[in-house]
Amino acid sequence: MITIISGTNRNDSMTLRLANIYYKLLSERTDNVHLLSLEGKQVWERGAEMKVIEHDLLIPAQKFVILMPEYNASFPGILKLMMDNCDVRKAWWYKKAALVGLSDGRAGNIRGLEHMTGILHYLKVHVLYNKLLLSKVNDEMDKNGVLLKPATEKLIIEQVEDFLKF
Repeated sequence: MITIISGTNRNDSMTLRLANIYYKLLSERTDNVHLLSLEGKQVWERGAEMKVIEHDLLIPAQKFVILMPEYNASFPGILKLMMDNCDVRKAWWYKKAALVGLSDGRAGNIRGLEHMTGILHYLKVHVLYNKLLLSKVNDEMDKNGVLLKPATEKLIIEQVEDFLKF
């Protein structure tokens, strides 16, 4: 099972639009792909909703695609809270992850991806070498979640294919 995590709780985010593109591409290539949007989810504590997410989407997953917008030179706190409020051994240890960074600036959340890489290594997660950095994301994708540049679509497809072999 692959779980795609849209790593922000912001409404109507570019991150979720991009996560939907990953969902479509992965679903075309393999079965048992799920999308977890943190929008509207109560993951800041280990309550009933967090336990359902953990049981249904985190523990059964063998692989994760984690999409992270840049928040203050890192990634959203809600994503870290979600990670912290689950059984890390069952949810994360010895699994695999691909990372995607988004920003409206020029670095594609490179610092956030490196920060997350360190956290995932601590959690014994194997991280795909092919990390995608999407800079100026508003120029890369329209408000309907359609990619505007063929070169970007090619990079995403390459990462998806690498991830499936990983």
